Amino acid sequence: MKDDVTAFNERTVVRDRTAVEVSLLLVRVIVGVIFAAHGAQKVFGVWGGQGLSAMGEMMGPVGYLVAIGECFGGIGMIFGFLSRFSAAANIVIMIGAIVLVHGKNGFFLDKEGFEYNLALIGLLLPVMLAGPGALAIGRWFLPKSAKTGRPLIVLE
Repeated sequence: MKDDVTAFNERTVVRDRTAVEVSLLLVRVIVGVIFAAHGAQKVFGVWGGQGLSAMGEMMGPVGYLVAIGECFGGIGMIFGFLSRFSAAANIVIMIGAIVLVHGKNGFFLDKEGFEYNLALIGLLLPVMLAGPGALAIGRWFLPKSAKTGRPLIVLE
């Protein structure tokens, strides 16, 4: 029979893991909705957005990558499909937005600074580092590692 300390530690680990899984799901869905909505403006021109052709005209070929990365990366984040890749891609997009657009305006959002971009990076980092969590569609559809039984990290 297990002693009280061991039993307590095992219950704590299980409860903590559940909290981590739910937290990753919430972070993924929240940041995914933000990116999917902004990306849909850039790709489809909805909600007052400019659409894909305007993005291409404004930013050149990079504009297409930004629009598609935000839109479909956001959708991937919501469902937990290619989440690490989507998080990394959108971190790069946000760093680009800071360097090319918002950095010169300072930190605060009311002056069109980079505060919002930094907050989004903060939401994306846990998903990029920890993966999408157990509550992700990619767990069922992606190839699994023979060693761990989990999806390959680069596809997770």
